[in-house]
Amino acid sequence: MNKEFLRMLEQLEREKGLDREVLIDAVKQALETAAKKVAKLNSVSEDDIKVDIDSAKGDIRVCIGGKEVVSREFGRIAAQTARQIIIQKIREAEKENVYNEFKGKEGDIIGGVVYRLERKAIILDLMGKAEGILPHSFLSPLDKLRLGERVKGYIREVKKDRGTQIIISRRHEGLVKKLFELEVPEIYEGIVEVKCIAREAGERTKIAVFSKDDKVDCVGACVGIRGSRVKSIIEELRGEKIDIVRWSEDIKEFIKAALSPAVVSRIELDRETKRVKILVANDQLSLAIGKKGQNVRLASKLVGWEIDIRSKEAIEEDIKIIQKLKSVGKKVAAVLVESRYNSVNAIARAYAGELAKLKGIGIKKAEQIIEEAKKTCEEKAFLKKGDAEVMKDKVKPKKEDML
Repeated sequence: MNKEFLRMLEQLEREKGLDREVLIDAVKQALETAAKKVAKLNSVSEDDIKVDIDSAKGDIRVCIGGKEVVSREFGRIAAQTARQIIIQKIREAEKENVYNEFKGKEGDIIGGVVYRLERKAIILDLMGKAEGILPHSFLSPLDKLRLGERVKGYIREVKKDRGTQIIISRRHEGLVKKLFELEVPEIYEGIVEVKCIAREAGERTKIAVFSKDDKVDCVGACVGIRGSRVKSIIEELRGEKIDIVRWSEDIKEFIKAALSPAVVSRIELDRETKRVKILVANDQLSLAIGKKGQNVRLASKLVGWEIDIRSKEAIEEDIKIIQKLKSVGKKVAAVLVESRYNSVNAIARAYAGELAKLKGIGIKKAEQIIEEAKKTCEEKAFLKKGDAEVMKDKVKPKKEDML
């Protein structure tokens, strides 16, 4: 019996990866439960039950009321009860092992096979060890996954909820970072560091990298020979565009790089508010802003600063419009535009104390400018209203036409 018992423990340890002490404790509980049934039949107190298991030799002793039990009946009851409890313990231990293994992998990348398509999620087979849940809300807009397809995902969360739930994401920025670690040895080895990532899943990602070794070009390492490394990542992301940006301690240089491929003419920083004014040539404006503002939005997220982009031509046009105010000269108009008072309406809504803080404008001058701007706005509104009245008179039918 003891040899068979030890052999069974070794087999379960090997095949299920279960701890021997957990198994022995399960057997002990099973025997105690069986002994209680026998004790009840013999009117013996449960306090007089004792079960000992020698984990080294495999010897098992069960005593009820101070007497060792060796009857076949007890053996049959014990075997049935032990089987049920051991199966239950094995399931619990397996679930705990899965949870502990994957909980330690939160924030890592994992490969899986599409196993099942559900209404709210896609279920992945994770190396035969567990199932991963990929909610539709965590898919990239470019993902069109099919049964049996292999896919990589970012382990966003592992939680206990009716078993172990492993939540996978393909929208998370961490997926891009981990893909670069897989494809770029210099990142994995720590020579090149990923400083920050800004991503709009399915469309575009900007990733800022830095080399700790002057001999290693961080951007070149990430791109690879003829773009081989970054191409592999783009393929995994189903064609999502990736901009690799060189990180710099000089915030101006970093902002210029983040706005690439646009060329920046001038940068003005407000370090207190973390706002930056960017001046570009007219032909660079649409490139700097990007389609639907995507380029400047990602650049702003990457550097952590609010970015305001204007073209030279647009600024000059704003200055000319504001100069039409009688009390505003060219220099004052330029100061107002630079301070974001780039329209007559913006000046009319300003406070005199705010304008008085600007270079070359005192409190009296500020009040005069604001008053004039308000009158101009009122005149424009009156003209518009007047035009509407004229149009109304034009369409109003005459009395003679009505007869």
